[in-house]
Amino acid sequence: MKATCELCFHHCALEEGQTGYCRARGNRGGVVVSLNYGKVSSLALDPIEKKPLRRFHPGSKVLSVGAYGCNLRCPFCQNHEISMTGAEDTEALYLSPDAFAEQAERLRPMGNIGAAYTYNEPLIGYEYVRDCAERIRERGMRNVLVSNGTIEETPWRELLPLLDAVNLDLKGFTAEWYHRLGGDLETVKRSIAIAAEMGCHVEVTTLVVTGENDSMAEMDALSNWLASVNPSIPLHVSRFFPRYRMADKSPTPVETVYRLADVARKHLSYVYTGNC
Repeated sequence: MKATCELCFHHCALEEGQTGYCRARGNRGGVVVSLNYGKVSSLALDPIEKKPLRRFHPGSKVLSVGAYGCNLRCPFCQNHEISMTGAEDTEALYLSPDAFAEQAERLRPMGNIGAAYTYNEPLIGYEYVRDCAERIRERGMRNVLVSNGTIEETPWRELLPLLDAVNLDLKGFTAEWYHRLGGDLETVKRSIAIAAEMGCHVEVTTLVVTGENDSMAEMDALSNWLASVNPSIPLHVSRFFPRYRMADKSPTPVETVYRLADVARKHLSYVYTGNC
């Protein structure tokens, strides 16, 4: 029996046994299920600033967890070893939500404030994020999400009350660029706006790739739109380094990142530069 995944705009229509575009959800028994539930590929206690979050509990740490798969196809992905693979190509160990939350609590004496769902695209493992977030919240700890924001409105609104902070990628500000990445600009804009509307702490990251999304006009449009949501949303303007299928491309010049950050500061109160 065919089943359609309703989690993101791809709406993969899957025959029995098929796996979706994200490599982490599939039709099993006529129902779309999470295939990467609890299958942890990465686990580390990170500084909160590494997410990056600059205006949410600075100086603290957060237990960061990732699985495998992604619903975009960014050719510059820095975590492509896990985001661009499926179960058969990923070394992952099962970690239940209860065990994960217990580990997070044990790390409190080391400065841990909770959990961060990150590394690959966490929202394709929606059920695991939700279940872990519930258990983290029960322990009085914080939940952080680092995501590309590619999710439909209903599940996003249902998850947000469990999240304390999010950093969402806004990978550029043209539909054409997002199409090349396998994404949809309007979906991401909606996710940012809804998170801000619902009172979640929101920060945004834009990775600047030379010759792709590095024009002053595009950054002006992006930051002006973000300011229309809330001018106090921090924007991280990040520098591209050769990765994955763009390994032959030169790093973004530092002066380009600084120039675009200055453009964004015309509209936004908090603009940071990364990897410079």
